[in-house]
Amino acid sequence: MGTIYYGGSATPIHIDDRTLAHLKVVIATKLRRDESFTVSWPHPEDQPRGRSTIWLHSSIPMRFVFDNPEPEDLSREWIDKLSLSANSSGGILLVAENVEEPPDDVSDDSPQVVDIATR
Repeated sequence: MGTIYYGGSATPIHIDDRTLAHLKVVIATKLRRDESFTVSWPHPEDQPRGRSTIWLHSSIPMRFVFDNPEPEDLSREWIDKLSLSANSSGGILLVAENVEEPPDDVSDDSPQVVDIATR
């Protein structure tokens, strides 16, 4: 379980290492271009129902900490999905890595989400 320490918040954001590795690439790319955006996630089942959103800006300090010392193998497709989300007006909504597309005759616009824990 990886962790993002964001700004002066005493509440770290816990995200599994694989998800965090992909998110880090997108965040670093956007902030390097001096582009601000939001990241949202649903609250884990052990917390009150809801979701959280943070505003990311290059002037706000951030640190990524990974439990696994070995870097993850990255999926270009997942990074692309997260990047598209980051470029939207709603910002990044963490989505599952292997989202299966519904059949053409089924319309389901609901987002797939990744469980992450915050403390």
